[in-house]
Amino acid sequence: MHGFGYVYNINPIQPDMIKKLLIFSCLLISTHFCFAQKAEVEDAVTRLTRLMVAPDSLALDKIVLNNLSYGHSSGKIQTKQEFLHSLLSGESDFVDINLTDQSVIIQNKTALVRHTLNAKTNDKNVPGNVKLYILLIWSKEKSGWKLLGRQAVKVP
Repeated sequence: MHGFGYVYNINPIQPDMIKKLLIFSCLLISTHFCFAQKAEVEDAVTRLTRLMVAPDSLALDKIVLNNLSYGHSSGKIQTKQEFLHSLLSGESDFVDINLTDQSVIIQNKTALVRHTLNAKTNDKNVPGNVKLYILLIWSKEKSGWKLLGRQAVKVP
């Protein structure tokens, strides 16, 4: 025999391994997508919170859907126009808002956000403090996440 007699053992990738790699890749992509969606919703909540402290009519108009249902802990329900007017007129005046215990659930194009809101207020020039449990309902639109609903309840 001439030569060195190398033996090559080249194992082709097994079909089972390909399936596992595809499943793993899909899981990575879907996990990344879910985290990205959650981050987008959290960013929308942050923008809304900032706009409630420093209202801007154009920015509020862009983040709130026309058919908004905005529920207060008192039982009062506002439309989009009423909500915007109360913020822009100072009738509802948030001096500072701190959100805690936030959770986000996303189902298709709907997101539910729960948190505890602690705020300093100056409604109609009367200083106050409020602590509420909040449920926000967000809808994924072409231009991003928009507020569809909000309900507040008093912390017992």
